[in-house]
Amino acid sequence: MPHALGVTLVEGGASIAVFSQNASRVEVCLYDAQDRETQRIILPERRDHVHIGFIPGICAGQRYGLRADGPFAPDQGHRFDAAKLLVDPYARRLDRAFAHHPQLALKGAETQHLVPKGVIEPPGLASRRGRARPPGIIYEIAVRAFTMRHPKVPEHLRGTVAALACPPIIEYLVDLGIDTVELMPLAAWIDERHLPALGLHNGWGYNPVTFMAPDPRLAPGGFAEIRQTVERLHEAGLQVVLDVVYNHTGESDAEGTTLSLRGLDAASYYRHDASFRLVNDTGCGNTLKTESDPGLRLILDAMRVWASETGIDGF
Repeated sequence: MPHALGVTLVEGGASIAVFSQNASRVEVCLYDAQDRETQRIILPERRDHVHIGFIPGICAGQRYGLRADGPFAPDQGHRFDAAKLLVDPYARRLDRAFAHHPQLALKGAETQHLVPKGVIEPPGLASRRGRARPPGIIYEIAVRAFTMRHPKVPEHLRGTVAALACPPIIEYLVDLGIDTVELMPLAAWIDERHLPALGLHNGWGYNPVTFMAPDPRLAPGGFAEIRQTVERLHEAGLQVVLDVVYNHTGESDAEGTTLSLRGLDAASYYRHDASFRLVNDTGCGNTLKTESDPGLRLILDAMRVWASETGIDGF
């Protein structure tokens, strides 16, 4: 797969490339700021299982999603459903957080009003890349819990990555005598389906749907917010490493939601046994197929994006 996957802004518009070996058709759906669909475009070209197209006039800030058509044949590992709006796994920003809804798992149910839209933005570049200094003492931080009730953090920043750049937080971390901050997962995640009925939420982020886009609840300013925070921590002499989850996604088991990889090409992205049942090595309902493309490439590409966008020191 030599193609650059995802959306790439170029002169006059944007090129779009989406991997799906088994889809018969992939469409791009464009949305306005009021979440109304304004255009639907079939990606006309196909090379090496990558569906490719160019959309003129597209610019930064455009909201979009994907649809993939193909067989719904779970006994062959296929779960295509053209009624499902899908998040581009290569999206770098989302317009809202994921929220569980039973309709997301219901075959044939339209979900465009329930699914976050990708927001096209040009890539950023951290002012400094990660260093090769081995960590000494690592301090693990769950961003939301760590800052949500801190009295010296401005209320509008509490619970976000930006709060970690506040002087009282940095002073506290330096006074601890640590040299490395480990941020618990920042990628966009969804609650497991049993939690909403109990009035509970996943507070840790270990149920990602996409690996590249930051969760809007933790980083409403996207990569720019994380990048600026990492720069402040670096200035204080602290290294920053990121906890990442690449063994499964929040689409869960056979009864789970269709949000991204499942709808784009479940047979290619998830491990199945000889009877095409989802392999559940993770205990989370599915296991990402990382022994070959496209799963392995998705992980490596995600790590490159986070490193270049944020300047973190490691994973």
